[in-house]
Amino acid sequence: MLRHCILFILPFLFSSVIKAEKLQAGYNPKEYIELLSYQLKQVNHNDALYPDSVQMHHYRNVYTSPEVGLQNQWSLWGSNDSIAVIKIRGTIGTSESWLANLYAGMIPAKGFLILAPGDTFNYHFASNDLAAVHAGWTLSTAYLIRDMLPRIDSCYKSGIKDFIITGHSQGGAIAYLITSLLYYYRSNHQLPADITFKTYCSAAPKPGNLYFAYEYENITRNGWAFNVVNSADWVPETPISIQTIHDFNKTNPLIKARKGIRKQKFPANLVTMYVFNRLSKTPLRAMRQYKKYLGKYAGKLVTRNLKEFEKPEYANCTNYVRTGATIVLFADEDYYKLFPDNPDKIFIHHFFEPYLYLAKKRN
Repeated sequence: MLRHCILFILPFLFSSVIKAEKLQAGYNPKEYIELLSYQLKQVNHNDALYPDSVQMHHYRNVYTSPEVGLQNQWSLWGSNDSIAVIKIRGTIGTSESWLANLYAGMIPAKGFLILAPGDTFNYHFASNDLAAVHAGWTLSTAYLIRDMLPRIDSCYKSGIKDFIITGHSQGGAIAYLITSLLYYYRSNHQLPADITFKTYCSAAPKPGNLYFAYEYENITRNGWAFNVVNSADWVPETPISIQTIHDFNKTNPLIKARKGIRKQKFPANLVTMYVFNRLSKTPLRAMRQYKKYLGKYAGKLVTRNLKEFEKPEYANCTNYVRTGATIVLFADEDYYKLFPDNPDKIFIHHFFEPYLYLAKKRN
């Protein structure tokens, strides 16, 4: 398998020496449009689609992985200017693939998953103990990253040091976690220090909580990761977010709220305590139900497909947030004439075509 990457890259090494092009920081609309165009062509199996798309890197498919985990897959694309693309496939129309999305209980952003006896996946997406991420997409990452690393190593040894990480929909959600993990590997010298990663998450759901988002945005700061969203698309608004009084930094006024309320005079103390309990306990109950059904129960469904997988401990958190530097593709009146709302077509604003239309219009 490693040989595939080497055989593809060798013919381009000489031209790369002449006109090697380094990845540049910052959102590049032409770069995003080209990535999206290639993904659309892959889905439709038609190279004639969108011939007016900007050709910057002339990507070719080098390698496509087998389906792993919950029917996850990725592919490696090569170019004629020393840039490789790690493209992560989104949801497909199977129950296993959808289960990766529905398994939405949160787990700590650093820890381990036991995939099978003697097969443990150690991961580190963020250092903050309060950081938490989506369980299903972490499980998908566990299977995909193992297949990616040897290919990345092979490309690097062939002179390829610049990588774009991208994915649409579920692929974008997983791209967040893949990016975080690759940055961690680079920081602890499991990957070379001079390797560069740039990420375009497209139509991606929310991957984790606020503390994960803080660290992700810090490590990818200065224009090395983007979250591209169609304002008419409902998918980036998921998973549902439930914020509780425990989803705050350790220093906050809520810690001593009850003590302060008790010091108030009667009957103001009773009224204020009643209101505070109503506001605080309702989201806590919702969070526990979320954890029960989309964590523990969904985890049982996962074990029907991955029989040796051991369900992890879930975090007491469901505060999903939008993550990364966001590029808004704004759906205006002209857009809705082409892609009108339709309750019978719930993904009308989510597919490649509306994103490509808006990205070209914004360019």
